[in-house]
Amino acid sequence: MTSELILETRDLCRSFGALAAVNHVNLQFQRNQVHAIIGPNGAGKTTLINLLSGDIDTTSGSILFNDQDITRLPPNKISQLGVGRSYQKTNIFADFSCLQNCWLASQSRLSSCMRFIRPARRYDRVRDRAEKALHDCGLFDRRHTVASQMSYGEQRQLEIGMMLATDPQLLLLDEPLAGMGPDESARIITLLKKLAGNHTLILIEHDMDAVFSIAQKLTVMVNGKILETGSVEQIRNSKAVNEAYLGEDEDEA
Repeated sequence: MTSELILETRDLCRSFGALAAVNHVNLQFQRNQVHAIIGPNGAGKTTLINLLSGDIDTTSGSILFNDQDITRLPPNKISQLGVGRSYQKTNIFADFSCLQNCWLASQSRLSSCMRFIRPARRYDRVRDRAEKALHDCGLFDRRHTVASQMSYGEQRQLEIGMMLATDPQLLLLDEPLAGMGPDESARIITLLKKLAGNHTLILIEHDMDAVFSIAQKLTVMVNGKILETGSVEQIRNSKAVNEAYLGEDEDEA
Protein backbone atom coordinates (compact mmCIF):
# COMPACT_ATOMS: atom_id res chain seq x y z
CA MET A 1 0.00 0.00 0.00
CA THR A 2 1.56 3.30 -1.12
CA SER A 3 1.25 6.73 0.49
CA GLU A 4 -1.22 7.66 -2.27
CA LEU A 5 -3.68 5.08 -0.97
CA ILE A 6 -5.78 5.73 2.08
CA LEU A 7 -7.99 2.62 2.03
CA GLU A 8 -7.77 -0.81 0.45
CA THR A 9 -9.93 -3.93 0.49
CA ARG A 10 -8.46 -7.36 -0.20
CA ASP A 11 -10.74 -10.21 -1.23
CA LEU A 12 -13.45 -8.70 0.96
CA CYS A 13 -16.50 -10.92 1.40
CA ARG A 14 -19.75 -10.77 3.33
CA SER A 15 -22.35 -13.48 3.09
CA PHE A 16 -25.84 -13.67 4.54
CA GLY A 17 -26.60 -17.36 4.44
CA ALA A 18 -26.28 -18.43 0.80
CA LEU A 19 -26.29 -14.82 -0.44
CA ALA A 20 -22.87 -13.34 -1.19
CA ALA A 21 -23.69 -9.64 -0.74
CA VAL A 22 -20.02 -8.66 -1.17
CA ASN A 23 -18.04 -11.20 -3.14
CA HIS A 24 -14.22 -11.01 -3.21
CA VAL A 25 -14.07 -7.23 -3.63
CA ASN A 26 -10.62 -5.75 -4.24
CA LEU A 27 -10.60 -1.95 -4.28
CA GLN A 28 -8.09 0.82 -3.74
CA PHE A 29 -9.12 4.32 -2.73
CA GLN A 30 -6.79 7.24 -3.43
CA ARG A 31 -6.15 9.95 -0.87
CA ASN A 32 -8.16 13.16 -1.40
CA GLN A 33 -10.23 11.69 -4.21
CA VAL A 34 -13.99 11.29 -4.67
CA HIS A 35 -14.68 7.64 -5.46
CA ALA A 36 -18.32 6.81 -6.18
CA ILE A 37 -19.75 3.31 -5.97
CA ILE A 38 -22.76 2.78 -8.19
CA GLY A 39 -24.88 -0.14 -9.29
CA PRO A 40 -28.42 -1.49 -9.34
CA ASN A 41 -30.48 -2.11 -6.24
CA GLY A 42 -29.10 -5.10 -4.34
CA ALA A 43 -25.62 -4.78 -5.85
CA GLY A 44 -23.96 -4.78 -2.41
CA LYS A 45 -23.05 -1.09 -2.19
CA THR A 46 -24.42 -0.36 1.28
CA THR A 47 -23.13 -3.69 2.58
CA LEU A 48 -19.67 -2.66 1.40
CA ILE A 49 -19.93 0.70 3.20
CA ASN A 50 -21.13 -1.11 6.34
CA LEU A 51 -18.03 -3.30 6.19
CA LEU A 52 -15.71 -0.32 5.75
CA SER A 53 -17.26 1.50 8.73
CA GLY A 54 -17.27 -1.60 10.97
CA ASP A 55 -21.07 -1.67 11.26
CA ILE A 56 -21.03 -5.31 10.19
CA ASP A 57 -18.29 -7.94 10.33
CA THR A 58 -16.61 -9.43 7.31
CA THR A 59 -17.03 -13.07 6.37
CA SER A 60 -13.49 -13.09 5.00
CA GLY A 61 -10.91 -10.77 3.50
CA SER A 62 -9.36 -7.63 4.95
CA ILE A 63 -9.60 -3.83 5.06
CA LEU A 64 -6.55 -1.58 5.43
CA PHE A 65 -6.80 2.10 6.39
CA ASN A 66 -3.53 4.05 6.30
CA ASP A 67 -1.66 0.73 6.26
CA GLN A 68 -3.45 -0.47 9.41
CA ASP A 69 -5.66 -3.55 9.34
CA ILE A 70 -9.06 -2.41 10.61
CA THR A 71 -11.00 -5.50 9.55
CA ARG A 72 -12.17 -6.51 13.00
CA LEU A 73 -12.31 -3.13 14.69
CA PRO A 74 -15.63 -1.82 16.07
CA PRO A 75 -17.19 1.32 14.55
CA ASN A 76 -16.09 3.65 17.37
CA LYS A 77 -12.44 2.64 16.95
CA ILE A 78 -12.62 3.07 13.17
CA SER A 79 -14.17 6.51 13.69
CA GLN A 80 -11.38 7.51 16.06
CA LEU A 81 -8.82 6.55 13.41
CA GLY A 82 -10.33 9.10 11.04
CA VAL A 83 -13.28 7.52 9.20
CA GLY A 84 -16.62 9.37 9.18
CA ARG A 85 -19.90 7.76 8.14
CA SER A 86 -23.35 8.98 7.11
CA TYR A 87 -26.42 6.80 6.66
CA GLN A 88 -29.35 6.56 4.26
CA LYS A 89 -31.62 7.71 7.09
CA THR A 90 -30.62 10.90 8.87
CA ASN A 91 -28.77 10.05 12.09
CA ILE A 92 -28.85 13.09 14.38
CA PHE A 93 -30.11 14.06 17.85
CA ALA A 94 -33.37 15.78 16.91
CA ASP A 95 -33.94 17.46 20.30
CA PHE A 96 -30.45 18.98 20.46
CA SER A 97 -29.17 22.14 18.79
CA CYS A 98 -26.75 22.00 15.88
CA LEU A 99 -23.89 22.97 18.17
CA GLN A 100 -24.83 20.29 20.72
CA ASN A 101 -24.96 17.65 17.96
CA CYS A 102 -21.51 18.60 16.69
CA TRP A 103 -20.18 18.94 20.25
CA LEU A 104 -21.14 15.34 21.00
CA ALA A 105 -19.53 14.15 17.78
CA SER A 106 -16.37 16.11 18.55
CA GLN A 107 -16.29 14.78 22.11
CA SER A 108 -16.16 11.22 20.74
CA ARG A 109 -12.57 11.95 19.72
CA LEU A 110 -11.43 12.22 23.35
CA SER A 111 -9.15 9.40 24.40
CA SER A 112 -10.94 8.67 27.68
CA CYS A 113 -14.64 7.93 28.04
CA MET A 114 -14.48 9.22 31.64
CA ARG A 115 -13.70 12.81 30.66
CA PHE A 116 -17.39 13.67 30.85
CA ILE A 117 -16.89 14.37 34.57
CA ARG A 118 -14.72 17.41 33.81
CA PRO A 119 -16.18 20.95 33.56
CA ALA A 120 -17.40 21.86 30.10
CA ARG A 121 -15.14 24.96 29.98
CA ARG A 122 -12.13 22.63 29.70
CA TYR A 123 -13.35 21.31 26.39
CA ASP A 124 -11.79 24.07 24.30
CA ARG A 125 -10.61 21.73 21.56
CA VAL A 126 -13.96 19.95 21.52
CA ARG A 127 -15.82 23.23 21.05
CA ASP A 128 -13.33 24.47 18.44
CA ARG A 129 -13.83 21.32 16.36
CA ALA A 130 -17.60 21.57 16.71
CA GLU A 131 -17.72 25.21 15.64
CA LYS A 132 -15.31 24.63 12.75
CA ALA A 133 -17.48 21.74 11.58
CA LEU A 134 -20.55 24.00 11.60
CA HIS A 135 -18.64 26.60 9.58
CA ASP A 136 -17.50 23.96 7.09
CA CYS A 137 -20.97 22.47 6.59
CA GLY A 138 -22.60 25.89 6.25
CA LEU A 139 -24.67 25.85 9.45
CA PHE A 140 -22.74 28.12 11.82
CA ASP A 141 -25.51 30.73 11.72
CA ARG A 142 -27.97 28.01 12.77
CA ARG A 143 -25.77 26.66 15.56
CA HIS A 144 -28.36 27.31 18.30
CA THR A 145 -31.30 26.00 16.25
CA VAL A 146 -32.83 22.73 17.46
CA ALA A 147 -32.29 20.06 14.80
CA SER A 148 -35.96 19.03 14.66
CA GLN A 149 -36.90 22.58 13.61
CA MET A 150 -34.69 22.45 10.52
CA SER A 151 -35.53 21.34 6.99
CA TYR A 152 -34.64 17.85 5.84
CA GLY A 153 -31.79 19.18 3.72
CA GLU A 154 -30.37 21.13 6.66
CA GLN A 155 -30.57 18.02 8.82
CA ARG A 156 -28.50 16.17 6.20
CA GLN A 157 -26.02 19.06 6.28
CA LEU A 158 -25.89 18.72 10.07
CA GLU A 159 -25.13 15.01 9.79
CA ILE A 160 -22.18 15.88 7.56
CA GLY A 161 -21.19 18.51 10.12
CA MET A 162 -21.20 15.87 12.84
CA MET A 163 -18.86 13.76 10.74
CA LEU A 164 -16.55 16.74 10.24
CA ALA A 165 -16.49 17.35 14.00
CA THR A 166 -14.69 14.03 14.44
CA ASP A 167 -11.84 15.39 12.27
CA PRO A 168 -12.00 12.60 9.67
CA GLN A 169 -9.68 11.92 6.76
CA LEU A 170 -12.21 9.70 4.98
CA LEU A 171 -15.96 10.24 4.60
CA LEU A 172 -18.30 7.33 3.81
CA LEU A 173 -21.47 8.86 2.35
CA ASP A 174 -24.48 6.59 1.81
CA GLU A 175 -26.99 8.33 -0.49
CA PRO A 176 -26.54 11.87 0.89
CA LEU A 177 -29.05 13.27 -1.65
CA ALA A 178 -31.84 10.78 -0.99
CA GLY A 179 -35.24 12.40 -0.55
CA MET A 180 -34.10 15.92 -1.42
CA GLY A 181 -35.55 18.45 -3.82
CA PRO A 182 -33.42 20.17 -6.47
CA ASP A 183 -32.41 23.17 -4.33
CA GLU A 184 -31.41 21.06 -1.33
CA SER A 185 -29.52 18.63 -3.57
CA ALA A 186 -27.62 21.51 -5.16
CA ARG A 187 -26.51 22.76 -1.71
CA ILE A 188 -25.26 19.32 -0.68
CA ILE A 189 -23.45 18.84 -3.99
CA THR A 190 -21.70 22.19 -3.49
CA LEU A 191 -20.77 21.17 0.05
CA LEU A 192 -19.37 17.81 -1.07
CA LYS A 193 -17.29 19.47 -3.77
CA LYS A 194 -15.83 21.79 -1.14
CA LEU A 195 -15.06 18.92 1.24
CA ALA A 196 -13.37 16.99 -1.56
CA GLY A 197 -10.52 19.50 -1.46
CA ASN A 198 -8.99 17.94 1.66
CA HIS A 199 -10.92 14.74 2.34
CA THR A 200 -11.32 11.38 0.69
CA LEU A 201 -14.98 10.73 -0.17
CA ILE A 202 -16.47 7.32 -0.85
CA LEU A 203 -19.92 8.03 -2.20
CA ILE A 204 -22.99 5.88 -2.84
CA GLU A 205 -25.58 7.81 -4.80
CA HIS A 206 -28.32 7.03 -7.34
CA ASP A 207 -28.41 10.54 -8.82
CA MET A 208 -26.11 9.96 -11.78
CA ASP A 209 -25.90 13.63 -12.72
CA ALA A 210 -24.61 14.36 -9.22
CA VAL A 211 -22.22 11.42 -9.30
CA PHE A 212 -20.73 12.43 -12.64
CA SER A 213 -20.31 16.03 -11.46
CA ILE A 214 -18.53 15.11 -8.21
CA ALA A 215 -16.65 11.83 -8.68
CA GLN A 216 -13.16 11.41 -10.07
CA LYS A 217 -13.34 7.62 -10.07
CA LEU A 218 -16.29 5.24 -10.23
CA THR A 219 -16.73 1.60 -9.32
CA VAL A 220 -19.73 -0.31 -10.62
CA MET A 221 -21.01 -3.21 -8.52
CA VAL A 222 -23.42 -5.90 -9.69
CA ASN A 223 -24.52 -8.88 -7.59
CA GLY A 224 -21.86 -8.26 -4.95
CA LYS A 225 -18.97 -8.14 -7.42
CA ILE A 226 -16.96 -5.39 -9.06
CA LEU A 227 -18.00 -5.06 -12.67
CA GLU A 228 -15.65 -2.22 -13.55
CA THR A 229 -13.63 0.63 -12.06
CA GLY A 230 -12.47 3.68 -13.97
CA SER A 231 -12.78 7.37 -14.66
CA VAL A 232 -16.14 9.01 -15.32
CA GLU A 233 -15.52 8.87 -19.08
CA GLN A 234 -14.47 5.22 -18.96
CA ILE A 235 -17.62 4.26 -17.08
CA ARG A 236 -19.87 6.39 -19.29
CA ASN A 237 -18.46 4.69 -22.40
CA SER A 238 -18.33 1.14 -21.02
CA LYS A 239 -20.56 -1.25 -22.92
CA ALA A 240 -20.65 -3.69 -19.99
CA VAL A 241 -21.70 -0.96 -17.55
CA ASN A 242 -24.40 0.39 -19.84
CA GLU A 243 -25.82 -3.08 -20.36
CA ALA A 244 -25.78 -3.86 -16.64
CA TYR A 245 -26.81 -0.54 -15.16
CA LEU A 246 -26.62 2.83 -16.87
CA GLY A 247 -28.68 1.74 -19.86
CA GLU A 248 -31.58 0.46 -17.77
CA ASP A 249 -34.81 2.43 -17.99
CA GLU A 250 -36.27 1.27 -14.70
CA ASP A 251 -35.81 3.32 -11.55
CA GLU A 252 -33.24 2.09 -9.07
CA ALA A 253 -34.10 2.37 -5.40
